[in-house]
This record gives sequence, structure tokens and C-alpha cells, in this order.
Amino acid sequence: MRSKVLITGATGGLGKAFAVECARRGWDLFLTDLHQEKLEILAAGLKRAYGVGMVCRACDLTDPVSRAGLFQFIRSGRTRFRGLINVAGGDFEGLFREREPDQLRTILRLNIEATLEVTHALLEWTDPIEPFRIITVSSLAAFFPMPVKATYAASKRFLLDFSLALRDEVERLGATVTVLCPAGLPTNDICIEAIEAQGLLGHLTTQNIGQVAARTVDHALKGHAVYVPGFLNRSMLLLSRLVPAASISTLIGRRWRAAHRHRADAAVNVSGALLHRDGKADRSSLHEDSLVGV
Repeated sequence: MRSKVLITGATGGLGKAFAVECARRGWDLFLTDLHQEKLEILAAGLKRAYGVGMVCRACDLTDPVSRAGLFQFIRSGRTRFRGLINVAGGDFEGLFREREPDQLRTILRLNIEATLEVTHALLEWTDPIEPFRIITVSSLAAFFPMPVKATYAASKRFLLDFSLALRDEVERLGATVTVLCPAGLPTNDICIEAIEAQGLLGHLTTQNIGQVAARTVDHALKGHAVYVPGFLNRSMLLLSRLVPAASISTLIGRRWRAAHRHRADAAVNVSGALLHRDGKADRSSLHEDSLVGV
């Protein structure tokens, strides 16, 4: 049995891009996400297109019992791994005081707790012959304090620091750790809406998902520590080191507030059009929160 690459959050936009890229390179895959049906559709398509071995297993990574079930499934199949790509992550965007405790716990459980447990488990099941490659998806937000995304950005900073420390620990085992820190990625409708709300800068810092996945794998194979996609994003990161963190936080807060006003105005215009057309509008839709991928 050939060793596999495990991808969490596999049916999301970035997870699917990584799955395609790995399959294109001829690697067998182990895919996990929330819904078994979506996983099986993706696995069937990749197997048909690239002829690689596929295993898929649904798991709610925010639930310790569900994670334990995933690990038991892997253990019982005696599966060995050549790589791990930690994609699964999420955010409930908005002011911290307006977030529900369950939303905050979900961010921490998915972005931090699940990533740590999956990584810890797979280090016990590495292929003794192949170098073991870990890719963890953090964010450009990891480098900045971010009002309106305070918990999310802090969780991504945790992943960045953890991954850099782990990289040193596992080097002697022949393993590498690469942290992906992208800016905007059009992974779903909610992410696309957020990019649009940021105007020109949002479009300039947004990257193509397929290219990001391919280049991230290239960086991982070369053993690189951190990959920030996009020349503009890397330039902004370098320039930001000359500015105090508190000032950066203030500037980011202003941009997010402006973006939220733009989104709110757009939503009001849509509601007005619906009201004119149907004689009513659903105001609750203006303030929905959604769990979104990175």
C-alpha cells in the first residue's frame, strides 16, 4: 500500500485545489471534510482523472469525538502518510463583543485545536521511506493585529509560530513544515464578497487558488519555511515591519470599517430593490454570520 497525503477541508476551494495538485503529481490521497457525499464525489473525479488511490472519511474537526473516530479509522487501516496539508479553518467575521461564545470556540477548535491534534496524530503514522511534508494554511493576517477579525488573526498567528517551532523539532526526523500565508483567496461566495468590499486593494492582493496550491507544494518540496503568495503581499509585509503594530491595527480597523459600510450599503440597495419588487424585504439577511474557509 502506497503512502498518502492527508488533506483536511478537502472539499472547500483551497482544499480542492490542493487535492487536484497532489493528484496531478501522482500522489495517493486521504481526504477529510464535513460531508461524506461531497468527499466521495471529489475522490471519484480525481481517481478518474489521475488514476491515484483515494480514501475519504467525513469528520467534524471541531468535535473531539469525531476526531477520535477519524484517528481510529486511520489506525485500523494501518495507513501511512507522506504528507499532511492542514487546510480546514474558519472565521466568524465581526466585532469581538458581538460574537457568540460558540462562534469564538469554533474558531479556536477548528483553527488551532484540530490542526494540532491532526498534526500530532500523523507524526505517528509517517512513511519511514518518504520524507514527510507538512503544509499548514495560516494567513497574511497572522502577521498583523486585525480589528473585526481579532480572534481569527490571533489563531493564524498561533499556527505560524507553532509551525516554525515544529519545523525545528521534526527536522531530525527527515520531515519539513511549510506555512502558507495567503491574503484574499476566492474560495467561496462569502470570501469573494469580502474581497469585493475591499475595492482595488482587495483585488490586487487576491491570488489564483490553483497557482497558490501548486507553488505551495513546490515550496514544501524544497523545504521552505514560509510562503506568502504575491509580490504585492510580500512587499506589504516587508514595509509593515517599519510601522508600529498599534498603528497597523488602527489602519486595518479603518479599512475593515469602510469595507463593512460598503457591504452594508450594497445590502440595503439589494433589500430596497426587493422591497420595490415584492413589497417586502428580509432585514435579517443583512447581518448574517457565516463560517468561512481560509
